[in-house]
Amino acid sequence: MKYQTAIAAWFAVTATIGVAHADPRYPDWPCTQAKVPEISLAAVWAGPPLDDVSGKWKDDAKVSALVAKLAARRTPLEEAQKAIAEYLNGAADKTGSGKLLFAGLFDSLNAQRSQVLNGLERVTRKQREAAEKIRSDTLALHALQGETPPDQAKIDDLGNQLVWQTRIFEDRQRVIKFVCEVPTAIDQRLFALGRTIQQEIE
Repeated sequence: MKYQTAIAAWFAVTATIGVAHADPRYPDWPCTQAKVPEISLAAVWAGPPLDDVSGKWKDDAKVSALVAKLAARRTPLEEAQKAIAEYLNGAADKTGSGKLLFAGLFDSLNAQRSQVLNGLERVTRKQREAAEKIRSDTLALHALQGETPPDQAKIDDLGNQLVWQTRIFEDRQRVIKFVCEVPTAIDQRLFALGRTIQQEIE
């Protein structure tokens, strides 16, 4: 049958939606990795307490600019670590500056991470809607093929539409799989940068 591939893909679609819903608290979470809504400060920082600098990093233009550079994933980790060392070695209050810098990184990377998590769940909801459309179009195609005489023009239009919808769905699934790795990458970056700051201020 001409549209067997698209119809068969429906079974792959239904298998994909819902596979990762191991945690009932997060029904829209699409990744095999467990969803951790926020990074725990204790997991990434073993330096001095940050209570006295919370939010204050935004008031320091130099720190804010450096935080933006360090938090950007396009900045290579080694380059970021070098920038931290240069900044802290030139600071009058090394510990205070280090605390401000990490507080900024913690806030910024947590916010960045939340955007990724929210985006993943938003796309999952769209995928669920797309899967339902593919399901209904598949049933409609079966019905058209069962008519006597069959309307070949309608069958072709719907079949082509189904092929296209399935392709978009599968492309999105591949993107989701890739983006699922991003929160972990952010966690690792924050931990590595935090460790560099701690080493500089010890």
